[in-house]
Amino acid sequence: MLLAGLLCDETVWQAQASSLEGFADVHVRCFQHQRTIEQMAEFVLDTCPPVFALAGHSMGGRVALEVVRRAPQRVQKLALLNTGIHTVRPGEAEKRQVLIDLAFRAGMETLANEWLPPMLSEHRLQDSALIDELTQMVCRSTPQIFEQQVRALLTRPDPRSFLPDIACRTFLASGTHDRWSPLSQHEEMAALIPGSRVIAIENSGHMSLSEQPAAVTDLLRVLL
Repeated sequence: MLLAGLLCDETVWQAQASSLEGFADVHVRCFQHQRTIEQMAEFVLDTCPPVFALAGHSMGGRVALEVVRRAPQRVQKLALLNTGIHTVRPGEAEKRQVLIDLAFRAGMETLANEWLPPMLSEHRLQDSALIDELTQMVCRSTPQIFEQQVRALLTRPDPRSFLPDIACRTFLASGTHDRWSPLSQHEEMAALIPGSRVIAIENSGHMSLSEQPAAVTDLLRVLL
């Protein structure tokens, strides 16, 4: 089960899903109708097999943790990519509101032009094919969906207390150039999850699934 992040749809996991075809029975979930992280987790649990391996990217990583909290016996293996466990930080709501206002005022393409560059490694900012692909994905969403997902993130649960109880094999990975969810954040999480492993995705920012798809596929294969 591959869980998408903020403003991402099923295509964000396309490279991994295609590469794992025949190796695993892959399903992707994105969250365009749920209003809270808890509702997103229930949607996953309601639409997946009795037991499964789970990977979540960014917001999807937070959903994955809530899935594990609710049904630890169902999750056999876990990968958390470019994500975090911190609660809402000072000024976060205000910064996110600026982007919501931009989406409603100027549209999703303008939002993509503002939102995407800080999410990418600096050396990928001139990669027009990658930028176009991610911009098209953002434009398939709407200001209403964006606002709903942001509200879910601003009311996110705090998973820190149950991380020591996670018993399944767990990988935590982030890009070496991720300015939003840095590798150090994943090392902090790993210190709380027994036996977990931290993996650095070289030359990648926050959008590792698209920036370094082969590296992400490789770590999923090793996890499985």
